[in-house]
Amino acid sequence: MQSSFPSAHDAPALTAHHRGFSLLTEDGEFLTLPAQEVRERLHTMPCPLIVHAPSIARKLGMQPPGQPSPWLDLLELYAFVYPATPVAPTPRGLALALGVEPERIGQAEADLLPLLVSLMLAELARQKNGPNAEFLAALTVRLGQAGWPWAGTVAETLSLPAKLGPRGQLPEEAMQPGDALRIWRTLPKWEDVAPRPPPASHPITAAEARARLTQLLGEGAESRAGQADFASVSTAAFEPRTLRGNPAIVLAEAGTGTGKTLGYIAPASVWAQRNGGSVWISTYTRHLQRQIEQETHRLFPDEAVRRQHVVLRKGRENYMCLLNMEEAVNSAASRPAGVTIALAMLARWGRATADGDLTGGDLPGWFGDLFGQGNIAGVADRRGECIHGACAHYQKCFVEHTIRRAREADLVIANHALVMAQAAYAQNTQSEDGQEDAEEDNTPSRYVFDEGHHLADAADGAFSAELSGLEAAELRRWLLGAEGRRSRARGLKRRLDDLVVGLPKLESPLDAALMAARALPAPGWSGRLAAADNPEQDAPPPPEEPPPTDTSLFPLVQNAPEPVLENPTEVFLKLLRQQVLARSQERNRAEHVYGALECDLHPLLPDLAEAGQALARALRRLADPLRTLAERLHARLQEEAETLDSVTRGRIEAMVRALRRRAITRLDAWIAMLDALDHPPEPNTTPTHIHFLRLDRRERQRMGEQDVGLHRHWLDPTIPFASVMAMPAQGMLITSATLRDRSDTPHIPQHAPDTAQQEQMAEEAERAWEAAEARTGVSHFPAPAIRASLTSPFDYARQTRTFIVNDLDHNSITDLAAAYRTLFQASGGGGLGLFTAISRLRGVHNRIAPALEESGLPLYAQHVDAMDNTTLVDIFRTEEHACLLGTDAMRDGVDVPGNALRLVVFERVPWPRPDILHRERRIHLSGGDTTGYDDRIARLKLRQAFGRLIRSQSDRGVFVLLDRRTPTRLLSAFPTGVEVQRLGLAETARQIESFLAPNGG
Repeated sequence: MQSSFPSAHDAPALTAHHRGFSLLTEDGEFLTLPAQEVRERLHTMPCPLIVHAPSIARKLGMQPPGQPSPWLDLLELYAFVYPATPVAPTPRGLALALGVEPERIGQAEADLLPLLVSLMLAELARQKNGPNAEFLAALTVRLGQAGWPWAGTVAETLSLPAKLGPRGQLPEEAMQPGDALRIWRTLPKWEDVAPRPPPASHPITAAEARARLTQLLGEGAESRAGQADFASVSTAAFEPRTLRGNPAIVLAEAGTGTGKTLGYIAPASVWAQRNGGSVWISTYTRHLQRQIEQETHRLFPDEAVRRQHVVLRKGRENYMCLLNMEEAVNSAASRPAGVTIALAMLARWGRATADGDLTGGDLPGWFGDLFGQGNIAGVADRRGECIHGACAHYQKCFVEHTIRRAREADLVIANHALVMAQAAYAQNTQSEDGQEDAEEDNTPSRYVFDEGHHLADAADGAFSAELSGLEAAELRRWLLGAEGRRSRARGLKRRLDDLVVGLPKLESPLDAALMAARALPAPGWSGRLAAADNPEQDAPPPPEEPPPTDTSLFPLVQNAPEPVLENPTEVFLKLLRQQVLARSQERNRAEHVYGALECDLHPLLPDLAEAGQALARALRRLADPLRTLAERLHARLQEEAETLDSVTRGRIEAMVRALRRRAITRLDAWIAMLDALDHPPEPNTTPTHIHFLRLDRRERQRMGEQDVGLHRHWLDPTIPFASVMAMPAQGMLITSATLRDRSDTPHIPQHAPDTAQQEQMAEEAERAWEAAEARTGVSHFPAPAIRASLTSPFDYARQTRTFIVNDLDHNSITDLAAAYRTLFQASGGGGLGLFTAISRLRGVHNRIAPALEESGLPLYAQHVDAMDNTTLVDIFRTEEHACLLGTDAMRDGVDVPGNALRLVVFERVPWPRPDILHRERRIHLSGGDTTGYDDRIARLKLRQAFGRLIRSQSDRGVFVLLDRRTPTRLLSAFPTGVEVQRLGLAETARQIESFLAPNGG
C-alpha cells in the first residue's frame, strides 16, 4: 500500500517567509529561494512537506492544489492524528500545539517541519493499539484508495501492511474501509430522562460570589480592580422575583480589563448549583462564546465534569447532520476522490468531536480551506430540512444531544438571537387548554447578556420579518420538497407519511396546504425575476414541476396566446422590484451590482396593492389548513395517549413545533405585512413598525441572481425583546464595556464641585443611564434596573497613544493602502486594520500584501482568506508580527492580549449606514437631536474598536484613525486621559516607532 504514496521520512520541506521560501532539500541542503525558482523545482523534486497548502500556493502565485493534494500538508496529518483539536495553521502554530519550546521554533524555517512530522507520527504510533485502532486502520485504507498522500506514511506508522491480506484488504471480521465513514453506526445514543424540576429561588450573597471568584482565579492570578465588585453587584440579578413579569435586572457597565466574564460566572455558578437550575449566558459574537466556554475550564477543570455542567448552544445550521453525512457517503463513489478524502476526515472528526459544531467549534477553521467548504456545507444541518423524529439517526443527532445536555446543565452559553427566538416561541405557543406545548429546552429563568450593547441589533434581527423571494421559495421547498432538483428536502407529506395516512381529518388539511403552497415562488423564480428587465432575452425555462390542476388559486394572464397560470408571489415580487428600481437613490453602479437598493413602501406603485391583496388571500389559504393540521396533530397526543409509543409521540410534538415555527408564524407575519399595504403611515405620527422594500444582489453571483422583498422592522426593537423576556426571566444581568456614551457622562471638575455643579453632574449621569437603558430595552420593564459602573483598571494615558492622520485623501484607495502599509511597517506588525466596507478591505489587501510579506509581516484578512474569524484571530495571536484586516466582527469581542496586538488602525469614522431603517429611527428616537443620535452610534463603535488595544496591565498600543474629517465631538469616545493628536502620516509613523520601541514611551 505504502509503495504508491510519497514517504514523509526523507521528503523535502518548504516554508514561506519574508526573504522568499525556505527549502530543506531531500539531500539535507538548506536553501532560501524566490517564488519563481520554487515553482520550477516543484516539477522535479519529491513531494514536499508544507503547512497549509492553499496559503503556500497563493504565495507562490499558483492556484490552490485541491484534493488529493500533490504535497504533504502537515495540517492534514494533524487533522488525522489530533481530530477535534483546532490549531493555528502555521508552522509556529503547529509547533506550539505540539509542545515545541518557543526558543526552538525561531523563524519557523523549513527544517522545523520534519520535527513536527516525527512528533505527530509518534503520537499516532501510540494510538495504534488504542480503542480506535480498528477504525484508524479502516479509515487509512479508505483514504489510500482515494489517493490521500499521507496514506502510506500513516499505514506504515500503524503497522497496517502486516494486517492486510494479499490483495490489500482488511480481515473480514475487522471494520471495512467503507464502514469507517459510516460514523452514525458507532456514535452514542442520547436517552431521555425525567424532566428537571423547576429551580428553587434561594438568593446568593455577595460574599459567596466573591469566594467563588477567588476560587476561580486561583493563586498568583492577576488582580483586577473592580472584578470582585462586579461579582458582588451581579448577585442582585439572582434575587427572587417579587411580581410576575417583573424580573430583577442589573445593568452593569464594566470597563475593558475588569474581568467581567469570571465576574459573572462566579455568581451564576453559585446560583445554579444551589437552586438546581440553568443560567443562560448570552453573547452576540462567536468569539466571545468561545472565550466564555474556555473560562469555564477554571470552574470545571475535568473535561467530563465540565461537559455535564457547561453546554454551548447554537442554531441547528451550525452542526453536522448525520443524515446529510450518510447521503454524502452513499454518493461519494460517483464523485471526485477529493470528496471521499474530505468525508473521511470529517468522519475522523465526527467520532472525536465534543458536540458536532462545524462553525467555531472544534472543527479547525482551516478545514474547509483544505478539504472544500462545499463538503462542510453538504453535511451541515441545512435550514428547513431536519425531519426530527422521522430521521433514522435521531437518537444520535448532535443537535438533539446538545439540547438534552442543556436541559441538565448549570451554564448554557448561547447567543442573543437563539435566546430571543426561544423566549418568543415559549410565549406565543399555547395549546388549547392554556398550557405551553412541549419545548425543546426548559425555558430558563436567569440570564446573563454579555455584549449588552448589541441587544438592540440582535432584537432587530430576531423580531423583524421579511417577505422575499428567497424566504418564500425556502418555505415552498420545506412544504413541497425538492420538486425534481438534487436535494434531500423531503417535503411535508414525506415527513408526516405514516402519521397522517388513513386519517382523513389529517390528510385533508395536509392536501389543502400542499396545493396552496404552489402559490409560493416556483423553482427558477430568480431567473424569471431578473428577466423582467430584459424582455428581449430568451424566456426562462418552464417550472420544473407540473402546474397545479386547481386553477382557482391563480388568476389567468389575459391576452396571452395560451392560458398561463400566474404565481401570485412572483407577480408581487416583480412589482416590488419595479418600484425599487424606479425610486431608489443609486449612489454608484457598484452598489447596485453587489449591494442593496432600497425605497419606501408608500406611496405604492399602481397594481401593487391589488397584487398584495391577492397574495394575502393565497397565503391565508395556506396558513389556515396548516393551522388546522397542527391543532389536529396536537389533539392526537391527548386522544391517543394510551396507545402512542414514545417515538411517535416525539415525532408529533416535533412536527407541531416545526409547523408553527417554520410556517404558521412566518405566514401570519407576511399576511400582517400585506395588510399594511392599505394603511400608509399617518403624517406627524410615530409608527410602531417600519416597512420598506429592498433589492439585494449577492456579491460574486451571476447578474440574474437577485432577491427582492418587503421588510418590516420594529421602530424600537427592544420593545419586543422586553415583552418576550418579561415572563420567563426571573433575573437578568446586562453588561458591556460600552453601555454608556461618554459624551453623556458627567464631566468631573478638578476642584471640589459646588452645589450647582453637583446638580449638573447628577443630571448628566441620569441622562447617560437613561440612554443606556433605552438602548438595552431596560426602560421597557416595569421596575427600574440596578445600575453599576466599574472603570477600567488600565492607565490608558501611559499605555496608549492615539492619532488622527490628517493628510490622506479618504476617497483614494491607493492612499489608504499606502497608509496601512506604512503604519503596519512602523509597528513591526501586530496590527489590526478595521474597515467599514468589504470592498475597501479587499482593495487595501491586494495592494499591500506583497510589500508586507517582503518586510516579514504576514497579512491575513477576513473576506479574503478562506478561514473563519476564530482561526484568523488564532493565527494573529500566534504570529507576533502578523497583521490582520477585518470588519465589524473583528471590532467586537476579539481578545488578543500581549504584543501580538499593538496597533489598531480604523479606516474612517464608523457612521451608521444611511439607509431607510436608520433614517426613521433617527427621526423618531433621537428626541430631535439627529446629529447627536448619529454621533452616539459612531462613538460607541470607536470605543469598541479602541477596546481591542489594551487587554492587560503590561500591554502597550497605538490607535490610529485615518479620517481627517473626524469631528472633535467624537473624541470623547476615547478613555479619560487619552490625548488625541492630529498628525500627518509620516509623523504618525515616527511616533509609533518611538512609542513601541523597547524603551519607548
